[in-house]
Amino acid sequence: MGRPAGPPAGPRPRPQGGPPPAGSGPLPPARPDARPGPRPVPQPQPQAQPQPQPQPAAASQPPSGGGGGEVTGRQRLAASLWPPRVSRAQLVVALLLFVLGLGLAIQVRSTSDNSALRGARQEDLVRILDELDDRTQRLEDEKTRLEKQQSELESSSDQAEEARKQTQEKERQLGILAGTVAAEGPGITLTITDSTGAVESDMLLDAIQELRAAGAEAIQVNDVRVVADSYFSGGGRDMKIDGTQVTAPYVFKVIGKPEDLEPALNIPGGIVQTLEKEQATATVERSGKIVVDALRPAKRPDYAQSSSQ
Repeated sequence: MGRPAGPPAGPRPRPQGGPPPAGSGPLPPARPDARPGPRPVPQPQPQAQPQPQPQPAAASQPPSGGGGGEVTGRQRLAASLWPPRVSRAQLVVALLLFVLGLGLAIQVRSTSDNSALRGARQEDLVRILDELDDRTQRLEDEKTRLEKQQSELESSSDQAEEARKQTQEKERQLGILAGTVAAEGPGITLTITDSTGAVESDMLLDAIQELRAAGAEAIQVNDVRVVADSYFSGGGRDMKIDGTQVTAPYVFKVIGKPEDLEPALNIPGGIVQTLEKEQATATVERSGKIVVDALRPAKRPDYAQSSSQ
């Protein structure tokens, strides 16, 4: 009796997941119908934000209706100038220049506002220029007179007698300036009326300075002779000149050229306008003969002596 028929001879199937049997040879290729193992689940990647694309300059676009022609030089210049590209250093420099210009403008404006001649009429300016010309002429005349005296001294046969005459004339002139002798001549009379007592000593002193600058040679206020070393003090009801009390109205007798003295007092911003602001009145009258007869005592110096031999 024969053996039962068994399975056909061949290689045994290898159990799944186990090592291949020894001596079995290389592994056969994986079958297409084999089931793959578990795979990792892919994580979603963050999507990158789209970067904004730079817009081209308006000037680089071809002109509308031009058919896309080339950019002209004017368009390139406009594109380079606008919009402006300003750095911080340029802003600082521009701010400093603005502040400097503003300061200069304020200074010029304040200087022009403080000018006494600002807004003066043409007639007033012409009169002031004439006064300056008259001063120059007086100085030229004085120079000519001194040169003439020098020439007479040098050419005179009797130089001693000529020197004596000139010395006497010089003494008379110095006596007038010092207030030790009386004087007369053409001039003006300035009368200041102060009903409120608002006139101060500095206002009268300003009037004296204006008159001297205009060529006044002798000045008398009420009964006081005004000379180089005179001083004013007090004010209102207690006005004093050289320690002597004077009261309103203040009458100035001035010897000099009337055509120069009167305009000097009436210039814009002068003493007449200043007194009017203080509710005082000032009147000026020209005269062909003014007598200044108030005298000052001659003082003998205690220490100074003549240096002539």
